[in-house]
Amino acid sequence: MKYYRKFLLVIYLVIIAMLTYAQSVSIDKQKVKEDLEEIISDISTRYVYFSEKGVDINCIRTYYSGKIEQLKTENDVILFFEYLLDEFYDSHLILNTNTTASYRLYAPIYVSLKETRFIISSVWQTQIESLTIDIVGAEVKKINGIDISQSIELFPTHCHNKSNPVVREWIANKILAGTYQQPRIIELQLRNQQSITLDLNQLKIKKENNLLSVDTKNHIGIIRINNSLGNNSLIEAFDRSLDSLLQTKAIILDLRNTVDGGNSYVARGIMGRFVSTIKAYQKHQTVEKYGTGPAVERSWMEYVSPRSKPYQKPLIVLVGRWTGSMGEGLAIGLEAAVGATIIGSEMERLAGEMGGFSFHHQKFGYRLSTAKLFHVNGTPREQYKPSQYVQQTTITRDEVLEKALAIIKNN
Repeated sequence: MKYYRKFLLVIYLVIIAMLTYAQSVSIDKQKVKEDLEEIISDISTRYVYFSEKGVDINCIRTYYSGKIEQLKTENDVILFFEYLLDEFYDSHLILNTNTTASYRLYAPIYVSLKETRFIISSVWQTQIESLTIDIVGAEVKKINGIDISQSIELFPTHCHNKSNPVVREWIANKILAGTYQQPRIIELQLRNQQSITLDLNQLKIKKENNLLSVDTKNHIGIIRINNSLGNNSLIEAFDRSLDSLLQTKAIILDLRNTVDGGNSYVARGIMGRFVSTIKAYQKHQTVEKYGTGPAVERSWMEYVSPRSKPYQKPLIVLVGRWTGSMGEGLAIGLEAAVGATIIGSEMERLAGEMGGFSFHHQKFGYRLSTAKLFHVNGTPREQYKPSQYVQQTTITRDEVLEKALAIIKNN
């Protein structure tokens, strides 16, 4: 037993030494500097929303160049580039790695800036299991004991205008998403003026085991996608589900849990079951420039083709703040190509078609929007609002689903 304990002690010391070493690996500052210039160049020339963001690229270069000497660990380098991308207040711009000190990509609540107040305008009602207090409409006062306005000023970005309402709202929601290692305790003033404290980390989020869920109500088929638009197996699962609902009088497709997006292969596979002829569903636009030549705009329409037995009865699509990226593309595509009725609120508003980029020296890479995406009617995807808009007012009822059922009943 004595030797066994000594053995465990040795193992423990080895692990501690390895962890200590991992945190103290020498950082090659010159390589970081080269990679900084690389990502600045890519953002300046390839990020299709660069000019619209109004962020001073010289400020980016000067400020982040001055931070390089402070980098001590590999985690520091990751956060260095993560914060740089955050300067563009665009949730689609991300590294393909993170640390425990990184910010999550989203929170289970969304706040909107109303004059100077941050009001909870959306709650991820379909996914939260453990919330009993109706916090819709509540004002967020503090986060982890710090006034929300001060928290915005403390957010680790430097070169964008934090007094810009769009920037402020984006940062506020980023702070609510929080880092993986820190608490997220928020102080709220409810609509009845009662003050409460809520720990977002204690909210239980449903874990879905299936790619989709299927239900019927009054001869109406309801198919709910469980954040699986990036899984190619979803197409076959969707086909089986839709085939079982061909005799229903309408279909409701619930996209309110597609927060991680997906790919166009899966989206076109789903859309193909609702069209009988080739239809346009989305417009792309980018700018090409080579060397010292002029910038030339390029745009094209993307089409979906019919697949198997088309479902040609009414289709209603449910969306919300946790309908993201390809989920957004699927929603506007179904409206354009199929004439589907879209019900809900603003979606996640993730802008553009993404391209992957690699650093010359780092082991991780990053993603930038390289083409703009539009509804076929010309509306930028990130500015789209559902034709049947529903502003959430409570967590006690599913107001979006209720409206969908009412529309089908009345028609």
